[in-house]
This record gives sequence, C-alpha cells and structure tokens, in this order.
Amino acid sequence: MKKIVAVIPVRKGSQRVKDKNFKPFAGKSLLEHKLETVKKLPIDEIIINTDSDEAIEMAKKEGVSYHKREPYYASSVCTNSEYHEYLAKVTLAENIIIAQVTEPMISLETFEDAIDNYYLNDCNSLMSVKVVKEFLWHENKPINYSLDNAPNSQNLPEYFAPTFGLVIVNRDAMLESKNFICSNPYFYELNEYEAVDIDTDLDFEFAEFLFKKYRLKN
Repeated sequence: MKKIVAVIPVRKGSQRVKDKNFKPFAGKSLLEHKLETVKKLPIDEIIINTDSDEAIEMAKKEGVSYHKREPYYASSVCTNSEYHEYLAKVTLAENIIIAQVTEPMISLETFEDAIDNYYLNDCNSLMSVKVVKEFLWHENKPINYSLDNAPNSQNLPEYFAPTFGLVIVNRDAMLESKNFICSNPYFYELNEYEAVDIDTDLDFEFAEFLFKKYRLKN
C-alpha cells in the first residue's frame, strides 16, 4: 500500500455554478490548475476521483490515475459520511491528501507546509480551516456573545470553520470515523485569500480575480 496519495475529487455536475470544475478560470480549468500544483508535491500517486468522462480524459492526458466514481456517491442524496467512507475504501494508501479544486488559491508552499505539520503533530487528520470572528446568531439568539455585554468585534471569540480545501487523513482513521476530521485532528489555518471557496458565480469571479492578481505572479 502506498504511503501517501493525493485525491482530487471532481463531480461532472454543479448545482450552483454550471460546469465550474471545467469552465475557463484564469486561462485553464480549476482541475488543470489543481493538477499543476499537486503534481509538484512529494507524493506516491495522484488520483482523480470522478463521475466525469471529461475529467477521466484529462487524467489520461496528464498521466495521472483516475477512479470512476459510482453515481450514488456523486449525487446530492449521498451524505458526507457516506462519501468520506467511500473515498477511503477506494483509495489504497496509508495517508490520503484530498485537494479540492474549488479552493484554487491554496499554494504549493501551503500544501508542503501542511504535509510537514501532519507528520510533526502526530495527528490522524489535518483539516484546513478559516477563522470566523463575527457576531453570530441562531434561533433568534446570539451564540457567541451576550446582548447585555456586547464586546467590540475584535474581542469576539475565534471559531474555526473547516474549508475542506486541504485535507490530509490516515485512511484507517477515515474508515473508522467516516469523516475527514478524525479522532485526533490538527486544524490548519489558512489565510483569508487561500480560504476562498467557490460556491457561487460571484465566488468564481472573485476567486479568478484573486488568482490572477496573486497566484499567477508567483
């Protein structure tokens, strides 16, 4: 079994941004940009996990492996727990890097640093996160401050929100937990640029602007 393998998950459909994984983004598709970065990592194999024939053709062209995903695990009815377990079952490696194409600002240097942190911190999963420091409400009540003693915004508590853009996980731990975040996690904080995720058309345009301004210069 290979020690560390990178998986790039790609679905052929997108509910909010049509063909977002394959449409032009700063001269290439999001998948091509991600492959360009991941190919430079010190890993044993790259696997595109997909239900898309277009992604499979790209895998063949780029000389990387692919796994044809079963339709259920690319559907909106599949839960994250089911999907995470499935991904672990079909990826034969001691450790797995999951590199999402929808966070294109994550640099090669950040991937390399995350790999170092994964091994140095004796964890069984590393999850990229962003800091959330805002006034938050749920069910008509504040959840991170008191109305009768409202702090200044800079004094609010910091919460971490998983971005799922950069994940490193032990396969056995993922099988057990059915999750990218396992029993002994390490949360790897991204800066505000690298944490940008593409979910909407506006996200796509904003991420492309940032990519052209910062990533293409490096």
